[in-house]
Amino acid sequence: MSVVIDDSWYIRADGLTERISAGGAVVRIDRGNLYVALVHEKGCAGYVLPKGGVTEDESLDDGALREIEEESGLTEITRLDELAVLERMSEKKDYWSINHYFLYVTGQISGTILDTAHHDEMIWAPLDALPDMFWPDERKLLERERKTIYARVIAYQNPKKRKKHFV
Repeated sequence: MSVVIDDSWYIRADGLTERISAGGAVVRIDRGNLYVALVHEKGCAGYVLPKGGVTEDESLDDGALREIEEESGLTEITRLDELAVLERMSEKKDYWSINHYFLYVTGQISGTILDTAHHDEMIWAPLDALPDMFWPDERKLLERERKTIYARVIAYQNPKKRKKHFV
């Protein structure tokens, strides 16, 4: 039986330890459409953004890159921006997770998932038609930031400053 995430995951219970995690939205353009890398965690209904715990000896950036590689296999990524920090209980409600999400762009299509004990699939989902996602706050983040994500990726792909012409 799969866990269904409701509002109770977003209310911090007394006595929970904190865990800092990092990861993010890795996007690519294909034929004018924007796709986001989502991973499937074994035993969970729906997909998640790749992310995980940051160790004491690594930065948020290094932890995010490591987690994205472990869970999706993607290694050829460029950070564009910070998207958000979202907080909630872990899937088992045994710690309070402070999740740092960054925006990355890639041309890479596939990679080898390293954390096969916990992750069994990576997909490219259209940003405009997301599949079922395990964490509602991650889906809301992608929906809320859709225009910003498009704008940042387009600006990255077309870095020339353009003169504004007025008619």
